[in-house]
Formats: sequence, structure tokens, C-alpha cells
Amino acid sequence: MHKPLKILISDDSLLLRKKLRAELEKLSCEVFEAKDGQEVIEAYVQFCPDGVFMDIVMPKVSGLDALKKIKEIDNKARVIMLSSTGTATKLLEALKLGAIDFIQKPYNSNQIVKAVNDIIRKEP
Repeated sequence: MHKPLKILISDDSLLLRKKLRAELEKLSCEVFEAKDGQEVIEAYVQFCPDGVFMDIVMPKVSGLDALKKIKEIDNKARVIMLSSTGTATKLLEALKLGAIDFIQKPYNSNQIVKAVNDIIRKEP
């Protein structure tokens, strides 16, 4: 039996975190939450998740800065960026920093399933 995939989600929207948590729990993932860029860095160190879903625009520390810090901590971190205001520039920057994918909000269930499969495929 596989152990559940540990996923950390970070978004300043409580509603989005609840919705994404429900999607991920349907896929048998163990879910942790952070409400801003500073918390996601601390939670990454604490929980060592298999993957991270992270908003680009967040208070305290932006998603891109949090991605940079997480990649410094663990260069094999598998991070999927989420954004409703994603520009091509931010998308390219996220991919250059090591994000494995980018999902435009509002997302659908199929995009989340694909992202979880991408996280599994990139397992070390």
C-alpha cells in the first residue's frame, strides 16, 4: 500500500485552500496549508511535502520569492504555481526558478489530477 502523497497548499484565500484541499483529499493526498509566503517556507521545512501548490500573489513573501527560498532549501522540491493574475513574465520566471507547472485560476479538477500525476512522475 502506497503512503499518501503529502501536499502543501499555500494561498491567502481561505476559500481556495478549502476547495483545493477537498480536491486533493479526493485523490487520497495528505494536505497541509499555509496562508502566506512566509508560512509556506516554514511549513515546507516542517512537513517535507512531496509537492506544493502555491499562489504567486501572497502577503509577506510573494509566491515567486517563496519558490526561490524553497528551491534553496530543497532543489528537488516539486512546486506547481497557481495564479489568477498570471502574466507570461511571471510564468516564465516561475519555470526558470524551478516550478514544474503553472495553473491559471479558476482551475478544474482535471488540471489538479494532472498536476498530482506530474508530482508523482517527478518523484526522486
